[in-house]
Amino acid sequence: MYELKTKENDNSVLEFIENVDNMNKREDAYKLLDIFTETTGYKAMMWGPSIIGFGSYHYKYASGHEGDAPLVGYSPRKAKISLYFPQCFAQREESLQKFGKHTSGKGCVYINKVSDINIDVLKELINHSVAYLNETYPNH
Repeated sequence: MYELKTKENDNSVLEFIENVDNMNKREDAYKLLDIFTETTGYKAMMWGPSIIGFGSYHYKYASGHEGDAPLVGYSPRKAKISLYFPQCFAQREESLQKFGKHTSGKGCVYINKVSDINIDVLKELINHSVAYLNETYPNH
C-alpha cells in the first residue's frame, strides 16, 4: 500500500530554517513564517523534511486514496521558494495576476524572493486557500 512521505512531524521549524544554506532565502523563510503564522493563526509545523505547513485537513479522493496535508505552506528550496496553495479555488488565478514575479505549477507557486511579490496578495491567497479547503473538507 502507498504510504505518504510528506507527513506532519515534530521536527523544529526554526532549526530547519536555520539550516537553509542561502542567507537571503533564510531571511525570506523567516519573513514567510511571520506572514503565514499571522494570516492563518496556525502554528507552523514541519511536513516531511522540508515543507513548513500551517493547519491541516484530511482528504479522500473517489479513487479511495486519502491522507492529511497542510492547509497552506511553503518551502525554501535551493532554486526557488515553493508556496503551497490548492489550485482549484476560484480566486487563485485572479490573485496570481496581481501577485508579482512568480511561476506556478499544479499546487505550487514559485518565487525567487519575497521582495518580488505583493504581500497583501500573498495574504489574500493564504486566506482564500484556507477558506476553500475548510469548505471542501469540513470534517478535519
